[in-house]
Amino acid sequence: MTSQEDLAAFIASSFRSVWALEVLCLLRQSPECALSPEELVTAMRASELVVRQSLAELNAAGLILIAEDGFAKYQPATAELDRLVSAAVARYATAPDGVRRIIVKAANSGLTAFADAFRLKRKP
Repeated sequence: MTSQEDLAAFIASSFRSVWALEVLCLLRQSPECALSPEELVTAMRASELVVRQSLAELNAAGLILIAEDGFAKYQPATAELDRLVSAAVARYATAPDGVRRIIVKAANSGLTAFADAFRLKRKP
């Protein structure tokens, strides 16, 4: 069983945007099917740039396989990644706001640290 901390760390390190998680969810629905970027754009009503960036990130994370013709399919590199994806998708289905916060916080960690440096501290 995956701990909440492990799951949060996986989500933060694997998805640079909620779009990437949405692409993965769509590909995972039919793991035997490979979809083209154009099919993903249409199915998700997303921009081509968002889909292509998401595919590149998911491929680099070892969560999908992209064929030479550009078609992508869900194929995690290890059983452990498959288990973590299952847990992430389940958590996203039950607590989407929490998952979005994990992704946004990880993507903006440098900006948050910079902003926190200018936060006024109250005297005790």
